[in-house]
Amino acid sequence: MTVHFIGAGPGAADLLTVRAVELLRAAPVCLYAGTYLDPEVLAHCAPDAELIDTRQMDLDQITDHLVRVTEAGKDVARLCSGDPSLYSALTEQTRRLDARGVPWDVTPGVPSYAAAAALLGAELTVPELVQSVVLTRTHARSTAMPESEALANFAATGATLVLHLAITRVRPVAAELAVDYGLDCPVAVVYRASQPDQLVLRGTLADIADQVETARLRQAAVILVGRALAPGVSCAESHLYDPARDRPATEGSPR
Repeated sequence: MTVHFIGAGPGAADLLTVRAVELLRAAPVCLYAGTYLDPEVLAHCAPDAELIDTRQMDLDQITDHLVRVTEAGKDVARLCSGDPSLYSALTEQTRRLDARGVPWDVTPGVPSYAAAAALLGAELTVPELVQSVVLTRTHARSTAMPESEALANFAATGATLVLHLAITRVRPVAAELAVDYGLDCPVAVVYRASQPDQLVLRGTLADIADQVETARLRQAAVILVGRALAPGVSCAESHLYDPARDRPATEGSPR
């Protein structure tokens, strides 16, 4: 029997992969992160499936449930918000499962930053302007950040910056980033991208904190910072699609 860690995507029921939906339909038990999911996601589960909200559980309690189900001879779905590769506690959970001899696998999901960019209609990597995206977070009442991953270090690169778990610190974060990006740098805050109550705030490092505080956002939002977010941003043309680029024929390519 297997524990299936499944990326639930940004929350919308129709933004799961086909594999994720098939696993949910087949699983007799589903543990899910209730804080961030649209309840409609759970409609993919079988009508008689046991549904367990983990928002009030610690990792040991979650693991005990996962082990209980597998010991009963059943597969179990563990729904993670976004993609399991980012801030999902996948490492901690699978380490516990390995110690207890429980098989597991991972099905990826749409990460929240990708859903936010789609809602903005933005490409985060713009030719000759910015070609890197940094996914990071800040530290307040959460796990400490490595010293080498100070926000200023990332800001100095000028990369498009995506901040998770930072919405309650937006004012000091904006002030810190303005040193390298400038107060006029475009910023977008996306709350619950793809869900019915989604909200998009656009501004600059000079005014985004005021907007966030007026909207009273406290969780489930990502902050995107960078010049690539400017409406109608001008940029060079991608070399990949340059008409002057030599394109040798590829054997077996479709005609």
